[in-house]
Amino acid sequence: MSSKSASIYQDTYRAAQDDPETFWAQAAEAVHWTRRWDRVLDDTDAPYYRWFTGGELNTCYNALDLHVEQGRGEQAALVYDSAVTEIRRSYSFAELRDAVALFAGVLATRGVSKGDRVIIYMPMVPEAVIAMLACARIGAVHSVVFGGFAANELAVRIDDATPKAIVSASCGIEPGRVIAYKPLLDEAISLATHQPDFCVVLQRPQIEATLQTGRDVDWEEAVSQASPQDCVPVKATDPLYILYTSGTTGQPKGVVRDNGGHVVALKWTMENIYGVKPGETFWAASDVGWVVGHSYIVYAPLFAGNTTVLYEGKPVGTPDPGAFWRVISENQVSVLFTAPTAFRAIKKEDPTGEHIRRYDLSALRYLFLAGERTDPDTLHWAEEKLDIPVVDHWWQTETGWSIAANCVGIELLPIKEGSPSVAVPGWDLRALDEDGKEIAAGKIGTLAAKLPLPPGTFPTLWNAPERYYDSYLSQFPGYYNTSDAGIIDNDGYIYVMSRTDDIINVAGHRLSTGAMEEVLADHPDVAECAVTGVADELKGQVPLGFLVLSAGCDRPEGEINAEVVALVRERIGPVAAFKQALVVKRLPKTRSGKVLRGTMRSIADGQPWKMPATIDDPAILDEIAQALSDIGYPRQA
Repeated sequence: MSSKSASIYQDTYRAAQDDPETFWAQAAEAVHWTRRWDRVLDDTDAPYYRWFTGGELNTCYNALDLHVEQGRGEQAALVYDSAVTEIRRSYSFAELRDAVALFAGVLATRGVSKGDRVIIYMPMVPEAVIAMLACARIGAVHSVVFGGFAANELAVRIDDATPKAIVSASCGIEPGRVIAYKPLLDEAISLATHQPDFCVVLQRPQIEATLQTGRDVDWEEAVSQASPQDCVPVKATDPLYILYTSGTTGQPKGVVRDNGGHVVALKWTMENIYGVKPGETFWAASDVGWVVGHSYIVYAPLFAGNTTVLYEGKPVGTPDPGAFWRVISENQVSVLFTAPTAFRAIKKEDPTGEHIRRYDLSALRYLFLAGERTDPDTLHWAEEKLDIPVVDHWWQTETGWSIAANCVGIELLPIKEGSPSVAVPGWDLRALDEDGKEIAAGKIGTLAAKLPLPPGTFPTLWNAPERYYDSYLSQFPGYYNTSDAGIIDNDGYIYVMSRTDDIINVAGHRLSTGAMEEVLADHPDVAECAVTGVADELKGQVPLGFLVLSAGCDRPEGEINAEVVALVRERIGPVAAFKQALVVKRLPKTRSGKVLRGTMRSIADGQPWKMPATIDDPAILDEIAQALSDIGYPRQA
């Protein structure tokens, strides 16, 4: 990178490194406080650092009321676009504030107050956002559980969060099917030890739920009788929400986000990372059940005075691969943020980009991708078809916002394929060996962030401070262990190769499955792919590839398999011992788009495995098991 192009970013990064307290105090000046902080960074209980101790504020006020008072009351705050019901609805900042204040009244009059927990088990409807903000308005702690989650998984979260109330809906809508939520909710409550005081149920026209007398309250009826509730100031260090990490089994990990640092960091990210100005439209095509939905559908855009889009639909099939382009065109979206898996799905169905050309996308300046590594093939396809910068960036449920990104609002740096660019100001990232020593540039190691983490990250796990320490801080003292493996090159660009448990050991060589996936994705007939290490008697582990072919490909699978094996041998070398790839119809994923490599590995190895709670379609694993069986997995001793 040239010194000229990097200078603004480097100056900003250095300012955050050299004096983080001044840097974040300046960012905090953009936030409305009811009481200013006593300390910007409180290190009295290290490694449990806290930001803005002594400060008081209200998150909902910063998201809604502040903008109304500053003259944005008539601007659209939330646009609801439901491709599955063909309903479009827009809420101005004033309208959303009023709806939130009324629902806050519903909760408050039934005894919910500061510090109480409320579980939100909802589809992608405006009421889900209203419920989240209503909790924030009265200082209650919300915990959003992905709508349609299995009853036993919801029960575990009820017992961990011990909510005073649960907010739900009669159903969710998927392409071609309606999922009744209320039976799942009733079963979860019957399985749980903890019992909520009441449930509020939004009746959708597709299914009318049966309400339990004395416990269940109809949303519309309750709101019609409610009085608006004012914002309740809370401490900066008070919890705003609990979000359980996806794919957890047994005792869940409840990631806690506080109020103060969260507003400061997320508001800062909108202009500095994403390059959007107040009044522009930002769309995170995700779900409110995931961290992306929390941070970038609900909170950050509203903090920054942006219009945010809540989309109920899929990238393809609702009704076609042009679904995203329609939403962008109709709402003049400036920045789109979604997962690489969404673009792979679109590319698979519309490889020539025919649907893109049907819409006016002139407002769209940037595409941001996160959730999984962006393979170069998908990156280049999106760049070519959209003719805008495509920015891969990397973060986690625990961090709440980007660890690494090309911060286009500060300085658009050169894009390197396969890299989410550089560490965001506020983050001090290192690649460490197994002993916690920093390794040379270009060598693979565990990516770890030097403490303290910046504001807006997670200060602890819900009711589990020891587990927080053991899971994230204990292996490398003074660092947060991301559990992601990767390299940092000589220019400071970061390459996140895989989860550390996806580094495989082939005859003593540590190899990244992510590097092999990059090679496979380069094959012109491969739409999606995954690589996992499977047990091998001779080498310990060997890689096995899973390929989803592009639509319309009718070449013999054996030919394609031979070609991808040759590609890996050519680009990574014989040491990879990559000898087999399996063509499958689809890859098993969580609802947030993460490929279930570990589950596929367990099936191939004949090891016990549990159906992941967050799997998008359980039937896919049966298909994978049969395909593996057809080629002799699990191997018989």
